[in-house]
Amino acid sequence: MDEIKAVLFDLGETLLTFGKLATTRLILQGARSSHDYLRQRGQPVGRFAGYFLRYLVRLRLRYFLAEFRGKDFDSLALLQEIGRKEGIDLSRTEWEEVIWRWYEPLSVLAQIEPGLHETLTKLTESGLKLGIVSNTFVNRASLDRQLADLGLLDFFPMRLYSYELAMRKPDPRLFRIAAERIGEAPERILFVGDRIDLDARPALACGMAAALKDAYTNRGKATPPEAHRIRHLSELPALIERINSHVTQVSPL
Repeated sequence: MDEIKAVLFDLGETLLTFGKLATTRLILQGARSSHDYLRQRGQPVGRFAGYFLRYLVRLRLRYFLAEFRGKDFDSLALLQEIGRKEGIDLSRTEWEEVIWRWYEPLSVLAQIEPGLHETLTKLTESGLKLGIVSNTFVNRASLDRQLADLGLLDFFPMRLYSYELAMRKPDPRLFRIAAERIGEAPERILFVGDRIDLDARPALACGMAAALKDAYTNRGKATPPEAHRIRHLSELPALIERINSHVTQVSPL
């Protein structure tokens, strides 16, 4: 490893904590909110039950296909495709509001750990580049809006969402693309995530350092020997300092 110059973060259960969710209830809330928004704009959505079932079936189908193929889809593009066939006519901004209404019930459940802004400030003030790499079908407009609402967006000028590419973690190409976009060699990057299979192992395989954050997704599972285990993101400044100090000590004259 070289000295750490950049830190890449997973999103769910790493930067944002959701925990185990009642997904059916959240989807129903999102569907109701988006349906109300469309009706207020005089769009031909019909009764809620029909609207909910039409969109839910297609979203579920596309989700299972994405899991099978290892390629995420753009939820906003899918809603536009369905809506236009049904005669819905909206501007780009209005469509982004529709997809936000679907996502908002989940977004309000997100929590960030105390002192996260201070931790990220320490990292950036020490000269580290920060980025996000996330497997997701949620459109950038919604994710960036949530990050902005939480005061986090400006910390992450590089945000890579898997639906924008024909691949998803643990595909090593995604990690290499992330390294290129943040402008550092993999050996100078620390990847922070909650999944052993999707975050820690593939990051290590690409030559990155890896930190596994405690979460329900890895509870009771052994940390890969080469990865670092952390309970909180606030541990990162000290961890990176230790890594860089060790590199300096072992470097040849």
